[in-house]
Amino acid sequence: MRPRSPGLLLLLLWGLQAESQEEVRAMVGSDVRLRCIYPKENSFDLNDLYVYWQISMAGKGNADSVVTYYLSGNRSADHSDNHYKDRAQLSLDSMKRGDFSLHLRNITPQDEQKFICLVFQISLQLKKILEVTVTLHVAANYSMPVVSGPSQDEELTFTCTSTNGYPRPNVYWINKTDNRVLDDALHNSTVSLNARGLYDVVSVLRIGRTPHVNVGCCIENVLLHQNLTSGQTETFTGTKDSITEDPIDGSHGGEPRPVLSVLVVLAVIVALALAIGWLCRSRCPPRSYTGAQVARPELALTEHV
Repeated sequence: MRPRSPGLLLLLLWGLQAESQEEVRAMVGSDVRLRCIYPKENSFDLNDLYVYWQISMAGKGNADSVVTYYLSGNRSADHSDNHYKDRAQLSLDSMKRGDFSLHLRNITPQDEQKFICLVFQISLQLKKILEVTVTLHVAANYSMPVVSGPSQDEELTFTCTSTNGYPRPNVYWINKTDNRVLDDALHNSTVSLNARGLYDVVSVLRIGRTPHVNVGCCIENVLLHQNLTSGQTETFTGTKDSITEDPIDGSHGGEPRPVLSVLVVLAVIVALALAIGWLCRSRCPPRSYTGAQVARPELALTEHV
């Protein structure tokens, strides 16, 4: 139904021309609804409306790119930017009720933009009756960071990798013994965009050799308020000239090992002695011993009789 008093409506809509702003967050691959709703309850004739959704193209002199639009007399909305073809949709039934929201499917990192909704009414000499700016923030979870190393050089070198996240992360290395953040000067991080438009991270930590090392890598996604810390713990002991893994039994001292070696040698000697004695007894014939005998005079006298 067309308004009967355009002049009164112009006065009413004067305050609506101030730009409304909203921020929305969406995960890569998900669908999102960018709200653009007329603030007063009303019904609209689609033949009396022009509706545009557009984004500002950075680096092109503030030129705008139309995402999708609806013009009076069209049976459906159309698209100007091929990036949004088959992904951006307006609901004609909703627009009749003053809801000009944009439905955007299969979010990509390139969709992180300021989207502007513009609505014009023909009966008001193409007066802009609604303008809403929606800032879309895009996020993606990083993979759990994996730490490898250390290398066997003059210093310990650990490498941390994490992939397919968004936006650009913060990278930290921590001492897991006391959860202390290590100095940024000790590591060098490379963050690069992959074919999907997501970020991959490779961070290399270099530290001097110490008797005990327990470090972890942390990837922070500020937008998601998320910190992912590597589950792998690297623990090593040794001197400046050699690095050896911790013994499984948990023994770290050097003194018990010589004592154990001496005991083993003594046990071998005792076993050999017992074996030799047993062999001698088994090979030599048994002998009987009756002891010393005393001569008996009576036996001699009897023989002479």
